Amino acid sequence: MIRQATTEDLEQIMQIYAYARSFMAANGNPTQWGDSYPPRQMIEDDIKKGELYVLAESDRVQAVFLFFVGTDETYLKIENGSWLSDAPYGVIHRVAAGAGVHGVVGKVVAYCFERIPHLRMDTHADNKVMQHQLEKNGFEKCGIIYVRDGSPRIAYEKR
Repeated sequence: MIRQATTEDLEQIMQIYAYARSFMAANGNPTQWGDSYPPRQMIEDDIKKGELYVLAESDRVQAVFLFFVGTDETYLKIENGSWLSDAPYGVIHRVAAGAGVHGVVGKVVAYCFERIPHLRMDTHADNKVMQHQLEKNGFEKCGIIYVRDGSPRIAYEKR
């Protein structure tokens, strides 16, 4: 079941992000989230804004992601390509799953696509696992965007 995250989920969410950082580092992507991204305060803020969601079974959080409908400032400028559409879109960020949890990207995309059938995501060039998952779930590469710290990301869109 996918639901909005609550402050009661915070410790489990922190554990999932810690596992995700170690998984990415072990799979050739050590710099995308480094040692501490996303920071606890960001996660707390996202919960307060109602933009952080969890995939949970019983009281156990299996995965976490950020989702909102609206403009993402980092998507205003795209290089080496273009977006498929300028229509309103949903944004998915920071998808992470716990150890041994599979099929999360498909579930997250299906959930978000039900709410708005136009989605955007991005990922690091070294995140081959996420690139594969995005393409498997119907996203198209659109170009390169730059996140707040100025580092490039591959931009994806699904219509």
